Amino acid sequence: MNDSDHIDQRHLCEKSLTYGEGPMVSSNGVVRSAPDTRLPGVAVVGLGYWGPNWVRNFQQLQCAHRVIACDLDARRRNHVKQLHPSVETTASFDDVLRDSEVEGVVIATPVSTHYRLARMALESGKSVLVEKPLATSRQEAAELVRLAQVRKRTLMVGHTFLYSAPVLKTREIIQSGELGEIFYISSVRANLGLFQHDVNVAWDLATHDISIILWLLDRLPHSVTCQGQSHYRSDVEDVALLTLHFSGKVIAFIHVSWLDPNKIRRTTIVGSRKMLVYDDTASQEKLRIYDRGVSMQRYYDTFGEFQFSYRYGDILIPRLDESEPLQQECAHFVDCIRTGSQPRTDGVNGLQVVSVLEAANLSMRDSGRMMPIKYGTV
Repeated sequence: MNDSDHIDQRHLCEKSLTYGEGPMVSSNGVVRSAPDTRLPGVAVVGLGYWGPNWVRNFQQLQCAHRVIACDLDARRRNHVKQLHPSVETTASFDDVLRDSEVEGVVIATPVSTHYRLARMALESGKSVLVEKPLATSRQEAAELVRLAQVRKRTLMVGHTFLYSAPVLKTREIIQSGELGEIFYISSVRANLGLFQHDVNVAWDLATHDISIILWLLDRLPHSVTCQGQSHYRSDVEDVALLTLHFSGKVIAFIHVSWLDPNKIRRTTIVGSRKMLVYDDTASQEKLRIYDRGVSMQRYYDTFGEFQFSYRYGDILIPRLDESEPLQQECAHFVDCIRTGSQPRTDGVNGLQVVSVLEAANLSMRDSGRMMPIKYGTV
């Protein structure tokens, strides 16, 4: 995927304010109504931890005539209804599928249900956005991609950080060559909770970092090692360390944990020229570029002449035009449905991340043995 496929963040912010009807002035000064670009309807299935945020953003964007919130739990439906009185609520997923006005469906349910619900929605002719990860196996993910292609519907996965200003800026900096040749990336994503009941910490948290790293490097790892441990629930690891191996001696480390006393969301990228640190928990100055590095004498005759030269330069803090990543993601999903354009985080992107996670899970269950990554095919 190249930069021409990506929607500029500022353009998305402006686009989010232009849905629906409004006055337009033609070249001869005649005022007429703008065409209504809203979808007839969009539904959010699953109103647990993240679902209400999807509902809120679709409401704020005013990108659909109807927003439907679906959950089996009446308390969750009532909570959303109190926050957004104009939102329709239902306990029936079948009703959502039968509703001909619903063009887009967001699946924000537990991971173990993603494949089944997404498949049902695609078979019903709906475009689908599935929360991360896309599925629990590369076979399932590949089947969803194939089905979306056959039905000619949009399939998108909720790798939300690929719509955030710091990650967008970091990719721009890497591609500009400012950091030089990338040596390695190290990511830490830790906090106390939230424990998941159907997937381990790698499938829950490392999904974010894998999607970010693959997008920043614009390449796929060929193998992965992973070590983890379960402390509270059997076979549900709550701490894990993944190592992704890329061609050209590039390596990436991902540490994830549900058992850390501090909330940490930090990525360090080390290049041959400069280094970059992305701290997502910082209220300001989320990105810092360090003009620091190491060089060694190119030619030397004896070991005594061998020496390193260390450079300690300035720290640059790039300016970011921040907006809520989830709102950018919602706007992008609607725009892809309307125009038929390819999502930044399309089904193939989701399949690639699931393929890495599947290999990492095999490694973790085999005492950290290096596993080749088999990418699912459609």
